[in-house]
Amino acid sequence: MDCDGAIHGVYHYLDGELTVWKRRAIRRHLDECPPCAQGYDVELEIRRVISVRCREEAPEDLRRRIAEAIGIDPRRGA
Repeated sequence: MDCDGAIHGVYHYLDGELTVWKRRAIRRHLDECPPCAQGYDVELEIRRVISVRCREEAPEDLRRRIAEAIGIDPRRGA
């Protein structure tokens, strides 16, 4: 696997959307390529920060308006 393939696959890797073989190929590349490994570490940190700091819930009025815009009854959830 080359750097382009690893970089394009790293998001799927992080999301657990790859086969075992593709995961192994990306992991092997990351183990052998410090620049790609550094990019991977940055993505991990971004996801960690988002999961820790972005826990606010949308205001009820906004959730209601979105539900109505996409055709969901906000009182029933479907």
